[in-house]
Amino acid sequence: MFTPLGPTLRELAVQALSSIERGYDLLAPKFDETPFRTPDHVLDAVTGALRQLGPFDTGLDICCGTGAGVGVLRQVCGERVVGADFSAGMLEAGRSALPEGAGAPVVDWVRADALALPFAPVFDVGVSLGAFGHFLAKERPELFAQVYASLRPGGMFVFPVGAPPRTGSRAYWAQVGFDAVMRVRNALWRPSFVMYYRTFRLPDVLAELAHAGFAVEFLPLTELGLRPDGGPRCRLVVARRP
Repeated sequence: MFTPLGPTLRELAVQALSSIERGYDLLAPKFDETPFRTPDHVLDAVTGALRQLGPFDTGLDICCGTGAGVGVLRQVCGERVVGADFSAGMLEAGRSALPEGAGAPVVDWVRADALALPFAPVFDVGVSLGAFGHFLAKERPELFAQVYASLRPGGMFVFPVGAPPRTGSRAYWAQVGFDAVMRVRNALWRPSFVMYYRTFRLPDVLAELAHAGFAVEFLPLTELGLRPDGGPRCRLVVARRP
């Protein structure tokens, strides 16, 4: 799960006892060597789906981290891509890992809080990959409102959602255990580090997207596999600003 170039156990412990921003500043140089980075096969599936939905001129990666979503958007946007994150360390790592090249759209890296995005409604498409666990349920309506306000009319906000693990499976108990540890940590230690796997429930999220003004549809990402019942293991949520 971690490559030999990844963080040590001590470094992970220091990060976990820091604030979210400080923790990611510390982790940034080695983040892409951890299992926390969105896997390449997921990025490829999202890129393929966006090619079908595009073309686009401008794209925004919300909570961009080291730029996995920026890399996707550079392949489907023709003019400009913006990566926004509140960790200066992650932005610097992304800027170093994804230098601008001939024929690629302009890339800007912006330090910003996702709950107070500083953008006019100019983006054709926004993405977010693997960041929703950092938002409490009460914060999501404002997050979605901020994204909506950053998209032009007709723009879309897209993100992959995996099927929940089967109750009682190893993945299920791993998520339950991780969230329990985080809740104990946040009850006993300050500053808090918000990261939960089981708070992003799709029915709630769909209702919040609709309340923000989005019209929502799904695209199956069948290349990521099928469940035993034949349904896709992962779908792409496509939330359009009318």
